[in-house]
Parts: sequence; structure tokens; C-alpha cells
Amino acid sequence: METPKGTIIFTTVGRTHYGFDVFSLNIATSVERRLTDGVSVNFNAQFVNDKSDDVVFVSERNGSARIYKTRSGISKPEQIPGAPESYFHDRPIITQNNRLYFISAHEQPDRYFKNWSALYTVELNSAKREVTRVTPPDTADFSPAVSQSGDFLAVASYGTRSWGGEFHEINTDITVFKASKPETRVVICERGGWPTWSGDSTVFFHHQADDGWWSIFRVDIPENFTEYTDFPITPIRVTPSGLHCFTPAAFRDGKRIALATRRRGVNHRHIEIYDLENTTFQPVTESLNPSFHHYNPFVSPDSEFLGYHRFRGESTQGESIVPNIESIVSPIKTLRLLRINGSFPSSSPNGDLIALNSDFDINGGIKVSKSDGSKRWTLIKDRTAFYNSWSPTERHVIYTSLGPIFSPARIAVQIARIKFDPSDLTADKEDLPCDVKILTLENTGNNAFPSCSPDGKSIVFRSGRSGHKNLYIVDAVNGESNGGGIRRLTDGPWIDTMPCWSPKGDLIGFSSNRHNPENTAVFGAYVVRPDGTGLRRIQISGPEGSEEAARERVNHVSFNKDGDWLVFAANLSGVTAEPVTMPNQFQPYGDLYVVKLDGTGLRRLTWNGYEDGTPTWHTADELDLSQLNLNGQDGDKLEGQFEEPLWISCDI
Repeated sequence: METPKGTIIFTTVGRTHYGFDVFSLNIATSVERRLTDGVSVNFNAQFVNDKSDDVVFVSERNGSARIYKTRSGISKPEQIPGAPESYFHDRPIITQNNRLYFISAHEQPDRYFKNWSALYTVELNSAKREVTRVTPPDTADFSPAVSQSGDFLAVASYGTRSWGGEFHEINTDITVFKASKPETRVVICERGGWPTWSGDSTVFFHHQADDGWWSIFRVDIPENFTEYTDFPITPIRVTPSGLHCFTPAAFRDGKRIALATRRRGVNHRHIEIYDLENTTFQPVTESLNPSFHHYNPFVSPDSEFLGYHRFRGESTQGESIVPNIESIVSPIKTLRLLRINGSFPSSSPNGDLIALNSDFDINGGIKVSKSDGSKRWTLIKDRTAFYNSWSPTERHVIYTSLGPIFSPARIAVQIARIKFDPSDLTADKEDLPCDVKILTLENTGNNAFPSCSPDGKSIVFRSGRSGHKNLYIVDAVNGESNGGGIRRLTDGPWIDTMPCWSPKGDLIGFSSNRHNPENTAVFGAYVVRPDGTGLRRIQISGPEGSEEAARERVNHVSFNKDGDWLVFAANLSGVTAEPVTMPNQFQPYGDLYVVKLDGTGLRRLTWNGYEDGTPTWHTADELDLSQLNLNGQDGDKLEGQFEEPLWISCDI
């Protein structure tokens, strides 16, 4: 099978700032200890036994989410062998008989817009360590939990349904089955996530109540539940309204549950213990770390310790600098993936530099980075800039958009030509002097997303000057005035956006909802010749008019060097983990894909619970990834600078 070659650079929204480590807290003494080693991002742990130091958890330290285990007296965690080759593992559990259960997303389902996540198991005492899929074929499962005896499991399951496009609260049901008979599954309760067992007969879980508050609910399961005929059962609400409660973890005494909360007047998610008999909350983490978010509690078997993950803190040993660039495991051996600390990357003609925008600072402007991540300079600051395009013929010229991103057609945004002196790219400088020339005229509305032609003479961009967002081509040096010129490339009452000029110059790729102009949430991938002829849609998930094609949200298309492959961000595989259990992701279904121009060869590139976006092919033919400087000499300080999901509101 023909495969694409080269290096793709992209961003993952917020991920580089998390700095998660796993911690445990002695409930009696409130003494907190860090259990993981401060390397990369570590999360979603469970205690392995009664030892408070031993946990199984997920870490992204080697370029993908893999399963690791800590052991008492050993500082470095060990990766658990036997798990399948996958680029996403989640929610690992090791039972008393040393059986590992975990979520993996390595098997493609039977159709697009179906979640890949499924439950697997491996016997760790076995020399072969064969992996068995527990989830039935073409079924999606999330967030497993094992009962106290180990005889029963619960999952949040989509069943065989397709993903409906939702991500605030995903439409999963609480499903229970015996460990010895996983094929006999019972939906005990509709609509719920993140189950946890109390003993073998009660399951707690979260979902958003009708009054708008996320709450914990419970279902008491009949003894012979496989013969019970009155499922699903109406659950009992456990936690009151007036605060959000997520991700429960039951104590073995059956009297308490640990949970994460969001309260009015409190800006961070914290761990609390809820007394089921007295209906009272016991705060746990707010007094310890009031300015950190705490996620996804878990309880030790002896009920003496409570675990969770959070930002590791600035005073803790471990990685303290935001990585400028990270190498991510690629499923295609001929293709390399690099995650950058920033968005809308564009590499210089010879590939030694990358222009990018800041993810977190709305006035972050433009930065220029060495391609190995070792040094960065600020080119534009104290104003909003987004979507960069380096001139293919000039090492000192970058095109960008100046003005507010994601704004209506009539809001003023301008295309700018930024020129700087490459001799200023020295180790002792932080800011680069530059000349800013505006190419678009005033009062022409929202002009954004420039892409330079391979001969450096023209810019294609999206403009809202007509009242609709369509594509235009303008002189790359003089702009609309001073002897330049502008012409319209596309025309219609829809959105054509995010254009990319092919390195061969023969095509312009872009995203558009012209197939369904009434829906601003669906976009297909299109190509057109620079003279406006040959416009066609790239058929990715299905033929034109099909249900699959109507659901596509394809953005940020970019050509490879030979112009025969496209990389893009899309929603083709749904969500991979429960979004409410994580920091804010605007589009947690966003993953990267490649496809040939004829619509064949589609491959998924990334798997995680985050939003991956703004991909582009690097201009260098070869990059020596062994020489990457992950942190650089001037990397941002890791401060845990991220937000809770913006759609979780306490103003109810």
C-alpha cells in the first residue's frame, strides 16, 4: 500500500500545559505524596494493592498514551508489556488475581462516526500475555470498573450505536456483565458515565441531571441480574443540586464515595468525600492546593488513601518547562508527527524554522522557532495574529491574519505581510524587529487564512467582504493597492475557508460547507484550480449525498510536498474518552488523518481525548528526530495553565 512520507507538525489544544502527575493522600493525616516521576503527562490511575505507592496509570512519556506501573522502592515506572500496539490506552485496572483490564482504540469499527474505544484484558501471570477483547465487535465502551470480588464489570457503553456528534455529555449507558461471561451484557441504566462499584451489587455513576447539575446516581442490581427482565432501572440521585459532581469512586465500606466537584464561587475542580448516610461533603484538596484542578479520584482497597491526578506544581521535581516540540508516535512508518507548543505552524523554505501562534495568549502574536525546538523568537506581540504562511521563495517573509479569530464576516481582520531580517536570528535576542504591511484594504470585512503560492507572487485567502466567506487571490507583495490586484476565486452563500496552495501550484485545497450552507458545523474537503475551474469535493467518508459525507467536519487541509496527499483534522471517529473527565477541549473529537486526492488511502494519525488540529507538512525532506531539543533554552514555564470545560457552568 502506498503511504505518505515526510513530517507533519500540528498542535494539541492545551495538552502541552497540563503537567499531570498522580498523587495519593492519606485521608486521616491529609499528607499528600506524588506517586509518578514528573515526566510528561500521567493520569487516570488505580491502586494495584493495599500498598499506597503502587498504582497502574496512563502516561504519554513515549509519544502516545501507554500503561505504566509504579512499584515501591523503584523511582522509574515500568511500562506494562502485553498490551497491544496502540496509540491510545486508558483507565487501566489490575485485579486481585493480576488480570489487567484497560481501554484501547486500536481496532477500527465497521463504519465512520463510530467510537473506536473498547475494553480489553490480559492475564499478567501468563507468559504469553495474550490480549482478549472483552467488548463485543462493533461496540464502543468507555470507563470500566471492576466489582469488589472481581466477578463483575461495568462500563459506559455506546452499544452498537454510532456517535451522535455530542461531547458535553456523551450518550452512553451503564452496562454490566460477568467477568466470566462478557458476551452476556445488561444495560442496567440508560444515560450515564464513569461507573464505580460498591461491593458487587451497587453501581454509582455520573450524568447531568434534568436541573442542569452534573450529579452522582446509583443503581442497586438484583442478585440474578442476568435473569432480571425489568432493566433498565430508574437510578436514584445521590448528590444534591447546587454543585457539579463528577467521576465517583466508591469506598469499600459502602458508606462513602470520593468525587470531583465544581462549586459556585470556586474556579477549580476539587476532590471531596461524600457521606452517603449523613449526606455531607468532606473537602479534601481545596485547602491543600486551592489553585489547581484535581481530576478522577480513586480509592485504595483499605480505604485509607485517596488518589487523583493534578498539575504537578512549580516547586515539585520533574519537568517544569513546556516542551516546545514533541515527537508523537506515528502509525505510518514513513510519516513523522511533531506536536508543537503553539498553533497554525508554517515552516520556512529550507525547513530550519517554524512560524507559529500562541495557544493561550489572545495577544500572543507570532513566534519563530528553530525546527529542533531549541530556540524561539517573538516576531509580533501584543496583538492577535493567527494562521501563518511562510513565503516559499523568501526566508524572511511570513503572511498572517491580524484581528480576532472566529469572527463574523463583517468584522475587521486583515491579511499582513511580515518581513524581518534573518541576521537577527541570534541566540542573544528574544524579539525580532519586523516590518508589517497590510495587504487588504480597510472596510473589507474579515480577511483571514492566507496561503502563499509556490512562486511567492500570490496569496489565496478567505474574505467576508461580500457578506459571505469565500476565497480570493491577491498580489503577495503589493496587496489590493499600489499596483497589486485582487480577484474572486469562489462565490456563493456558504463558507469557503482555510485554503492551502499546493506546492506544485496546480490546486488550492480548502474547507467548505457549500454542500449544506445552512449548517455551519459541517465542512468537507474541496480542491479547485487557481483559475477557478475544476472544483470538486474529496470524497472521504462516503460519496456525495451520503449520510456519512453530510456529517463530515474537515478542517485545516494541507498538501504534502508532491501534492498528492492531504492531511487534515476531522471528526470521523467520534470521541475517545469522556470529555467531562478532562480539561477543556473545544472539539475533543478532533483527530488528524491523511488521504490521497482521489479519496483513497484514508488513515487515522492521532488517538487521544484531546483536540488535535492545525496540521501542515514540514518543508524539510528529512528531520533528524534524535536531535530534537524538547524543552529548548527559552521554553515557557509549566504553570498548569488550562481551563475546565467551558460548557460546565455554575450559573444555573
